[in-house]
Amino acid sequence: MRVACSILIPAHNEEGYIEPCLEALLASDRTGAAVEVIVMANGCTDETVESSRGFAARFAAKGWPLTVLDLAEGGKMKALNAGDRAAKHGVRIYLDADVVVSPPLMAQLADVLDTPEPRYASGSPIVDAAGSRFTRLYARFWARLPFCTHGVPGFGVFAVNAAGRKRWGVFPDIISDDTFVRLSFTPQERVRVPAQYHWPMIEGAGPLVRVRRRQDIGVAEVKELYPELWKNHDPFPEDAPLLWRRALRDPAGFAAFVAVALAVRLPHRAQERWARGR
Repeated sequence: MRVACSILIPAHNEEGYIEPCLEALLASDRTGAAVEVIVMANGCTDETVESSRGFAARFAAKGWPLTVLDLAEGGKMKALNAGDRAAKHGVRIYLDADVVVSPPLMAQLADVLDTPEPRYASGSPIVDAAGSRFTRLYARFWARLPFCTHGVPGFGVFAVNAAGRKRWGVFPDIISDDTFVRLSFTPQERVRVPAQYHWPMIEGAGPLVRVRRRQDIGVAEVKELYPELWKNHDPFPEDAPLLWRRALRDPAGFAAFVAVALAVRLPHRAQERWARGR
């Protein structure tokens, strides 16, 4: 018997993204146990709340009750904490509102988390970039980095069982929730299931630079505030191609990747902590 799961979706102005996310969950395989879905709409000024609530009857018919929290204040960490307070089940699957999961993913996560030992799990990401050519080049190279191809990166989707969730209390007020949670587990405690999910790359050179800068700041913040977690980084995989080999295989993608990396280091005005880049 698989364990009961709470699927928690923080959402800030996700109209146009939350609908495909919820449609994909409706198409998910049944997990064999109770499942609830909680959308934590935080500081929304669009139709995210109304659109999400429009799925309630269909989720009820599936047997997965849907709750939509309409939180006046924005902020992903506050939304995650509100979702945790409302969640009924020990296994927590945290899902970004712009992610589209494949049908087997939820059931596979429930399977590997059905253990008394602390576990962290995620799926196999497919990085989508359907817009500008620059973004497609950058995404193609980025998706082949060892961070994405090896280990359990967990961007967009990560899940923990009840024992794993006890590793921390409330989510701290930091930028990179996925880095903080992933590094709260050793590599041996992290599991990557074969089921895939689609994660959209931010479109355009300028937004890519802003988001990459925010990601770098978030990782540095975790390293500074929680140095004891840093030992849980994945070791560099022995079978991963060296950077120069990857550059030779995809020179255009490498050029786009380097351009963004260099632009991140240029002088810039301070940006808002939660900038999305869309």
